[in-house]
Amino acid sequence: QVQVIESGGGLVQPGGSLRLSCAAPTTIYSIDLMGWYRQTPGKQRELVATVNSGGHTNYADSVKGRFTISRGNVKNTVHLQMNSLKPEDTAVYYCNVDIRTYFPKGNYWGQGTQVTVSS
Repeated sequence: QVQVIESGGGLVQPGGSLRLSCAAPTTIYSIDLMGWYRQTPGKQRELVATVNSGGHTNYADSVKGRFTISRGNVKNTVHLQMNSLKPEDTAVYYCNVDIRTYFPKGNYWGQGTQVTVSS
């Protein structure tokens, strides 16, 4: 299995910031895409932001200008800086690892980290 570990969730007031981190095994030669998805009760999981192996990023419209995804200085890590948080950002955030070119191919998920934005 590919173990994907998230951290950084918590409770924050509206307008505040959180930084999420995700780590996949350094033994994986190359990960094509790493990113963050989120899910709230009764809704399907939705894309938040992704970054590919070349550093290209993609964001959901709802978080553009507020969230920044970046690759870490440690291999197979990624961070999500979340600023100007809103109550509607409240969700469980899941890190996704997408390996398309090298083995083990597939999509791998972390267990999720709770982000709650509330006063």
